Amino acid sequence: MSSSGYLRYVALGDSHTEGLGDGDDVHGLRGWADRLAEQVARHSPGLLYANLAVRGRKAGQVRSGQLAPALAMRPDLATVVAGVNDVLRPGCDLDEVAGHVEAMFAALTAQGATVATLMFPDVGRITPLARPIGHRVLALNARIREAADRHGVVVAETAAHAAATDPRLWSADRLHAGPLGHARIAAAAAQALGLPGSDDKWTLPLPAEATDISLWRTVGAELRWAGTFLGPWIGRRLRGRSSGDGRQAKRPALLPVSASAGDTAPSV
Repeated sequence: MSSSGYLRYVALGDSHTEGLGDGDDVHGLRGWADRLAEQVARHSPGLLYANLAVRGRKAGQVRSGQLAPALAMRPDLATVVAGVNDVLRPGCDLDEVAGHVEAMFAALTAQGATVATLMFPDVGRITPLARPIGHRVLALNARIREAADRHGVVVAETAAHAAATDPRLWSADRLHAGPLGHARIAAAAAQALGLPGSDDKWTLPLPAEATDISLWRTVGAELRWAGTFLGPWIGRRLRGRSSGDGRQAKRPALLPVSASAGDTAPSV
C-alpha cells in the first residue's frame, strides 16, 4: 500500500462477490466488492480494481481458477469470500473447504497483500427451509475465522448483528443480498479495513414495519420460493450443472475504478 492508499484491489469469490442481487445480467452487476472499490478509490484515486468472482464456484474452484491470476496482479488489497456453495451441498467437508480458503489467505498475505473476508449469516434465519444447514454455516465461519487469525486477515463480522438476516437486505432468492444488503456488506468491509469515513452504521436495524406473519401467508411464501428458486437449483444439481457454467469473470483485468470492464459490467 502506498502512502496515499491502496493501488491494486482484487476480489476473489463466487456469486456474492460477483454481485448477484445488485443489478442484473442485462444492465450489469454491481455488488459489495464494486461498492467497496468505490469507497477505497475515494481516498486512493489511482486505484486499479479487478473482480475475478464467478457465480456457482465452490471454494476449491475459486482457489484453482482465481488465485494464480490474482497473485499475478500483485494486489495490495484482496478480498476472499468462498464456501457457501460448498455448504449448500450434502456431504460437505468443512475442513476441506476451510483449507482451500486458508490456502488463499496464506498465498496472498505472503505476497504482502492486506486480505479481508466476511462471515456468513445463518441462512436458516433467512430461509426457514434452509434451517438444517444453518449449523454448517456457523461451523464454517468458525474455521475461516481461525484461519484468518493465523494469517492476519481482516474479518468483517457481518453475521454478528441481527440486521444481517432482515429479509429486506436480501434478494427474492434469499441466497444473495439485495442492493441494500450489498451496500451494508461493503460498509462492514470498509469499517473492518479502517477506511477513512467508515463507521458502524451498517449494524443498525432497519426501521420497523408492519408485517403479516400469519401461518398461511408464511407457508404460501415458502412454497412460492421453493417453486421459483429451490426447484431450479435442485434441478441443476441433479444434472451436474452450475449457474456459472460457461461464465467468465466480469472484470478479469485491473482497471481504474471509473472504467467499465466491458459489456457485462457497469462502471463502478
